[in-house]
Amino acid sequence: MDISTKIILGDCRDKLADLSDNSVDLIFTSPPYADQRKNTYGGIHPNKYVQWFLPTSIELLRVLRPSGTFILNIKERVLNGERHTYVMELIMEMREQGWFWTEEFIWHKKNCYPGKWPNRFRDSWERLIQFNKTKKFNMYQDAVMVPVGDWAKTRLLKLSTTDKKRDESRVGSGFGKNISNWLERDKAYPTNVLHLATECGNKNHSAVFPQALPEWFIKLFTVEGDTVLDPFAGSGSTLKAARKLMRNSIGIEIHKDYYNQMMSTIGQEKKLYLCEEKVSYEINSD
Repeated sequence: MDISTKIILGDCRDKLADLSDNSVDLIFTSPPYADQRKNTYGGIHPNKYVQWFLPTSIELLRVLRPSGTFILNIKERVLNGERHTYVMELIMEMREQGWFWTEEFIWHKKNCYPGKWPNRFRDSWERLIQFNKTKKFNMYQDAVMVPVGDWAKTRLLKLSTTDKKRDESRVGSGFGKNISNWLERDKAYPTNVLHLATECGNKNHSAVFPQALPEWFIKLFTVEGDTVLDPFAGSGSTLKAARKLMRNSIGIEIHKDYYNQMMSTIGQEKKLYLCEEKVSYEINSD
């Protein structure tokens, strides 16, 4: 299998125009947060953030396949003592562009150090918002299953009559459960809360998420040979995760130092996988 990694230097608002319509299976990215990273990305005021991002999101809508998914890692900031509403405003504007706001995941930062302010505590989580072009999209839930856990050792020992049949929701939502379905199973589907430590080893970028974060979503929404795009590639965590999982990837980065860093650690190269023998050969794209 021929796997390619393409790294592009420039502003994604310009460079996305070079990508074909419906050519990407997954977009995973973390754009600069409002008023953050001023020394590297200039900072965008919360009041201007939505209008700054919308030209990018309309291009992402164009390049994403109808069966694809867009995961946006973003977080509100506090301004004048209260949470700003720019993330909620952005969601509403993107829906007007034609995006479906399908789901929201939470990244719980397991190793967040303690702290507080007079009116709030330290943030230890970030949002990962899922958008889609259609309501029918590729999702491979079995690829991210987790061990059932110790709860099954006691909960499944003695099942009541209710546990052995579908128990409908008491609020009339249409959802229900059958506890007996979990007998003899060793894996279960995860929740939408991901418990991952922050990245501490990469000192060359001002905002690095752990590689395990894009890995999880790449497993969930793509298969080998699919294409993953990160329009704010940074240090290249998404591209590294894609290569590890045998996905093609495209990264766009406006900051030349980070671009050079990615070129030295990842490189624009193709990787040929001989699946039968688990052997790989590196080939320079030049």
